[in-house]
Parts: sequence; C-alpha cells; structure tokens
Amino acid sequence: MANSFDPRDIFVHLNTSGATTVQTGPDFWTDLMSGQRVYPGRMAMVLPMREDFAHWERHPAGEELILMLSGRCTVIIETDTGEDQTVLEAGKACLVPTGAWHRAIIHEPGEALFVTEGEGTEHRAL
Repeated sequence: MANSFDPRDIFVHLNTSGATTVQTGPDFWTDLMSGQRVYPGRMAMVLPMREDFAHWERHPAGEELILMLSGRCTVIIETDTGEDQTVLEAGKACLVPTGAWHRAIIHEPGEALFVTEGEGTEHRAL
C-alpha cells in the first residue's frame, strides 16, 4: 500500500531503478549545493513561488521542467542572443534547456512543481 506525503516537505528522487522519497530539513539546500548530498537522476519537488529568484541558476546535467500549480511568473532563460521570457500561470509549464542560466520573476505568488537533474546545479548573482 502506498503512503501519502506532502511534496512540499518531501522530495522524490527519480532514478534508473525507480523513485524514493527524500527528507528535507534546514541544511538540505546547503548540503545539496555543496555536494554533501548527491542524488544521481532527477528530483521532483513542489516549491513556493513567493518572491523573484534572488540569483540565476543552471543545471548542467539535464533539462528542468517547471509546471505552475498556482500563481503566475515569468521564467527568464539566458540565450546566446539575449533573454527569452515565458509567462507561466496555473496549469502551464516550460522546459529549461540543459545548462541554460535562468531565473523567475513572480507576478502572483503560488507554487510550482519542479523536475530537475540536480547534480552540478550552479547559482550566480543577478
């Protein structure tokens, strides 16, 4: 029998052998970004979208799916010729290409489902 969980508190690690849940906590993101936690494969998580991203980020190991569950934002993807902007509202999604620097500007707070290849994720200042 499957147990229910809140995808805001527990992430799902999708790998070649299936899916497992991952407990988060106050050090989760710090440990993930520093390489102390490693999850080969993709991570699925629901995150609040309350404030503009405070930095650019990119995922060199694979594309990122962003699906807005509620609210509205603009996803900005840096390209060779400038910036592409995509407005997402509830029920709309976009794919961020592998290795593309991206950020989001929030127009209406909400939540989004992210499915991302987390290994090697990088951040840089705006």
